[in-house]
Amino acid sequence: MNSNLFRSLALVGAVALVPATTAALAQVEVDTYKNLDEFVSVLNRVRSEYVEQVDDERLIRGAIDGMLASLDPHSSYLDARDFENLMSTTDGNYGGLGLTVTMEDGAVKVIAPTRGTPADRAGIKAGDYITHIDGQLFFGGTLDEAVERMRGEPGTSVRLRVVRAGREQPLELTVTRAIIDIPAVRSEVRDRVGIITVTTFNRNTTDMARRAIAEMERNPNTAPLGYVLDLRSNPGGLLDQAIGLSDLFLERGEVVSQRGRRRTDIERFYAEPGDVTNGKPIVVLVDAGSASAAEIVAAALQDHRRGLVMGERTFGKGSVQTLVPLGNGNTALRLTTARYYTPSGRSVQEGGVNPDIAVPQLSDPDYRSRSRIRESDLRRHLVNEAAVEEDVIQEDGRPDPRFAATAAELEQRGIEDYQLHYALQTIARLGRVQQAGGAGGGQSSRR
Repeated sequence: MNSNLFRSLALVGAVALVPATTAALAQVEVDTYKNLDEFVSVLNRVRSEYVEQVDDERLIRGAIDGMLASLDPHSSYLDARDFENLMSTTDGNYGGLGLTVTMEDGAVKVIAPTRGTPADRAGIKAGDYITHIDGQLFFGGTLDEAVERMRGEPGTSVRLRVVRAGREQPLELTVTRAIIDIPAVRSEVRDRVGIITVTTFNRNTTDMARRAIAEMERNPNTAPLGYVLDLRSNPGGLLDQAIGLSDLFLERGEVVSQRGRRRTDIERFYAEPGDVTNGKPIVVLVDAGSASAAEIVAAALQDHRRGLVMGERTFGKGSVQTLVPLGNGNTALRLTTARYYTPSGRSVQEGGVNPDIAVPQLSDPDYRSRSRIRESDLRRHLVNEAAVEEDVIQEDGRPDPRFAATAAELEQRGIEDYQLHYALQTIARLGRVQQAGGAGGGQSSRR
């Protein structure tokens, strides 16, 4: 009797919920169609009464751009040209100056120059504002317009006026455009320390890093005591390459997870057995320009205590963008579909990855005065579930005797890159200790 009554009540409850749910959905549809009617009304009014005739394609494109721009800084519509440029970037060969930029209050602001590119060689730095392009003021335009103005045929030059915090006068720089064909990975051995510089995460990054390490490890008598993984000013790239690069140094465990809007939208990625460095010490160098995929690698090695993260707090882009081809495949939608989380379950969104050892770039004379742009500075950025207190992250203001040297003093000592110098010294000490203790183990294999 009681069980029959329970089933009856459950059935009644279920049936009673159906009209309410249907009514709610119906109301949502009514509101949506009402808004679409208003959009069509505005579209028709602009087409018929705007002071100049406007192409329909331009109006629709503007509406799409506005819709996606209202979401977050990383969702966008890619027309045929943008889509081709993105594909070229992930393939590791594209034209331009080598800059990652954003728009801030109508001005072009540099997130980071890619090392070894024309912009880097010209002296452009993170935090710079580009106010004039070829002598013309650029203010209030779109990011696409700014990028288009700075693009051009390789070998041609563009004149940029740059405003930098701490400098009384703007800088007038002439940058020669070039095909940006910087290898995703560069490597060298210096003082028995292997340096692996990763500039981007394109389709070749993991394979290039694996080959570079294998080459350095080939001769046991000269093999590095440890490695510096340099991810500074690395804007990120492909997720699978971030997972692959992390996997080179990890024996097991989760590398990263991504979570979408629904609780069931969780995907986890794990390392396979085999550390190609045989457990040698690793220092991961990062700065405010280290973003996205670079942060995934730094956080994974940090959480697994596999690497010592050194430098400064990273950019703080903890979201995943999915590329959705549209129409005939020449255009695409770049849509933020998930947040990613480190193996310990933390999100780097807004807050970034804090280094284990904060090391300022003392060899840069503008280091203290130069502004740094991060994800939290971008309009409509995704908010982290856990609030990030800025005053906790920033320096406490007390002088550190280890970092008292000036750029001029370092130059006299022949130190051009203080952060790298500090990392090399750290690895040399750790490597000698490990070698003296007989650490390193035998050869490991990878699947």
